Amino acid sequence: MKILTFAGSNSKNSINKKLAVYASSLFEGAEVEVLDLNDYELPLFSVDREKELGKPELATKFLQKIANCDLIVLSLAEHNGNLSVAFKNIFDWSSRQGIKVFQQKPTLLMATSNGARGGKSVLGITENRFPFDGATIKGVFSLPKFSENFDVESNKITNLELDTELKNLVEKIQSEL
Repeated sequence: MKILTFAGSNSKNSINKKLAVYASSLFEGAEVEVLDLNDYELPLFSVDREKELGKPELATKFLQKIANCDLIVLSLAEHNGNLSVAFKNIFDWSSRQGIKVFQQKPTLLMATSNGARGGKSVLGITENRFPFDGATIKGVFSLPKFSENFDVESNKITNLELDTELKNLVEKIQSEL
């Protein structure tokens, strides 16, 4: 199984990327590719820029990465209760290429933050929206209070209840694929 893992963030020290990489490591026997949205940075999308640039190669490459995987593990950063501009921009450019961005791929949708809600606002938005964009959402997970519940040195969730919840979700998804 090929897993495409990334964070909906362009932070070099993204806590969402750390969570996504950890979650991907829980899938047995999987080949994991970790994307960095910084490698897919484009000018802010607008119809005027689209007329100038057409279909940017980076958006095509992003879509090809999705096409070549069996599962997407995506952890979204929450900026003011919504998607980060970095993710929304590559998503917008990619969505203009005539195919649904997520291409009917099974998707583990996650979010984390240092707040008590763990990115639940962005999860609420995307859990309802992404199926229209071709995501087959197999599970949703929120990790609240990242700094208290995740050890960056060992790269794992330290809260036993939350770790068990994620592991059970991963096991369920893997059994369905």
